[in-house]
Amino acid sequence: MTEPAPIAYLASEYPALSHTFIQREIDGVRATGRTVLTASLRRTSGHHIAGEAEARDAAETFYVIENGKRPKVVLAALGAALKSGRLGRAAALAWRMRAPGARGALWQLFYLVEAMVLAKHLTGRGVAHLHCHFENAGCSVAMLTSTLSDIPFSFTLHGPSIFFEPRLQRLDEKIARARFVACISDFARSQGMIFADRTHWDKMKIIHCGVDPDRYGNMRAEAGQHLVFVGRLAAVKGVAMLLRAVAELAPSHPDLKLTLIGDGPERAGLETLSRQLGVAAQVTFAGARTQAEVAETLATANLFVLPSFAEGVPVVLMEAMAARVPVITTQIAGIPELVEDGVSGRLVPPGNLPELVAAIKEVLADPSAARAMGDAGRIKIEAEFDIAKEAVKIAGLFDHPEPPENAA
Repeated sequence: MTEPAPIAYLASEYPALSHTFIQREIDGVRATGRTVLTASLRRTSGHHIAGEAEARDAAETFYVIENGKRPKVVLAALGAALKSGRLGRAAALAWRMRAPGARGALWQLFYLVEAMVLAKHLTGRGVAHLHCHFENAGCSVAMLTSTLSDIPFSFTLHGPSIFFEPRLQRLDEKIARARFVACISDFARSQGMIFADRTHWDKMKIIHCGVDPDRYGNMRAEAGQHLVFVGRLAAVKGVAMLLRAVAELAPSHPDLKLTLIGDGPERAGLETLSRQLGVAAQVTFAGARTQAEVAETLATANLFVLPSFAEGVPVVLMEAMAARVPVITTQIAGIPELVEDGVSGRLVPPGNLPELVAAIKEVLADPSAARAMGDAGRIKIEAEFDIAKEAVKIAGLFDHPEPPENAA
């Protein structure tokens, strides 16, 4: 039996600690028997290379911008693009995709050069399909690469940032030209449908991001008051709200403690805020951690709190639920498709401090109900957000983008 042609995955940055779900999906697709090559616009380093798996992926990944800085590579890519006869078509597409102003045109020129470099690389390896995670610059490069190489492309529609400026990012054009679009939630699909022509709605399929439930065993913390947050320390995550909630709860909950896993631009300001609120002793800024370290911390958690102002469907919530930890989060975007209020956790209005405080109090006050929420969360993850099952779905789309309706 002939081995199927390789497929390629592209991301703006790979491997990255904040995008471990891409790594899991690639591993899942490989488990179906497909050869998967990885490409990244930028090279990652430092804390992103946290273990053997990340080091292996970094060594095997093709870095587009890095290679695009080599004159010989660019000249060879330009020669291949000219020989293909598709360069004019790709350049015209890049021009149409530009944002207003000279800067927008310049960025499209960069994307076109990157696409030429990637197209030559993928063509030389016999790649049959290119898939991109996220809808940003990487997707623009993927679309131009497809135009240059005639390799079909697809992308995973996450949000929420793309929905802030969908017309500027030309989401309509990306959906129209993609072979299929993997939407991480019904909410993401609905937002794409706003901007896509109705003739392209059927190519938008629900493929969840997911986790490996087996990574999170049956161990769970004894009854206590340990809160955990995992995510980027940025304003959009609402961590300042969480610190204020801890400050309100501390007088009546002297054993309360909060572990913040992650790093980001707001870290220094949040550390200052914790001191100003008088809760620095209760709060641990743990910094970036590996998947294994996150799992270890979740095994000590009594409650996972993610008070975000904007999200897609957070994988960190899936990790907590797989670990049987009850969750409190906000009722925004695709989150209600994952967390059922009162069943696997609590959903609160974004930015509403009294509701957040009340929900934390409620869950901590009833360990039995919290345990039941944790069990319900685990069941939800096993049924709908198991990465092995989702990888099989997307692997099928690479060859057959129009599966039966019940597989969407």
